[in-house]
Amino acid sequence: MDSYDGIGKINKDEFLGGLRDIGILLPKLYSEKLVQYFDKDIDGSVNFEEFLVAIRGQPSDKRQELIDIAFNKFDKNSSGIIDRRDLKGVFNASFHPKVISGEITEDQAFDQFIKNFNDHTGEGKVDRYEWNDYYSAVSFSLENDEHFISLIISVWRLEN
Repeated sequence: MDSYDGIGKINKDEFLGGLRDIGILLPKLYSEKLVQYFDKDIDGSVNFEEFLVAIRGQPSDKRQELIDIAFNKFDKNSSGIIDRRDLKGVFNASFHPKVISGEITEDQAFDQFIKNFNDHTGEGKVDRYEWNDYYSAVSFSLENDEHFISLIISVWRLEN
């Protein structure tokens, strides 16, 4: 579906038209309820992030516990916000495939990583919601618990 505003949002009619295009026909009442469900910021549109968060669900308790441990490692004052500089000193990009192949440096891998948190202010701060949202997406993409756990432990050096 094309975004009407160029920033990853579609209005209700476009969303429902897209569903029809792929063969999903719903009664009007259900269609409107579905749009309301996805429209978390209540702006009359469904954006890509809202849609992804709604369909992927939450990480398992085991995974969320590790996500929280990693966040808390950096949120030393319990403010709910961690600074990019605190992450950089610990982030381990040595296992990143492009670092291994020599395409990018570890610093470049970190810069690519930090962009995933949608730092709109450019202040280099990551709040707990952004952290959880990012790792929820990572969790969804990795079926195997052991692989997910290994990834978090190695990237954030949690074994120490």
